[in-house]
Amino acid sequence: MADLPPIQPCLWFDDDAREAMEYYVSVFPNSRIRSIEEYPDEKLDEHFANMSGKVINGQVTLNGLDFVCFDGGPLFRFNEAISFVITCADQAEIDRYWAALSHVPEAEQCGWCKDRFGVSWQIIPRDMSALMKTPAAIQVMMQQKKIVIAELESA
Repeated sequence: MADLPPIQPCLWFDDDAREAMEYYVSVFPNSRIRSIEEYPDEKLDEHFANMSGKVINGQVTLNGLDFVCFDGGPLFRFNEAISFVITCADQAEIDRYWAALSHVPEAEQCGWCKDRFGVSWQIIPRDMSALMKTPAAIQVMMQQKKIVIAELESA
């Protein structure tokens, strides 16, 4: 436990934590699954019923940031109150992440998207603050789904 970071995001999935971890590792560079522990025998506790083979503790690193993931059942769902910001060097990087992560078109706005697991992401250029210096640029951004840097620069 001594080598754990002081704070780690923990993602509660219904029953697809392993699939999500594998997917995210394929999307982000500098990523790996560090460990996956499955639920113990369901006879040990009522909370383990029907969880055989599911993830009780998954440790994954995504682009250098450590996460915990587990299958907790359908009690809780992801929503936009929590999102992860991806700062991108250029439009090509924005486009790549957008193509990989945006799976819910009705959730897209101002660089926000939602992936197939329901997790919200903000995919923005590294210099977003500099791009938002004028009212015209802000108005353009408010109409965008995926951020298009050239449109903000020409506003």
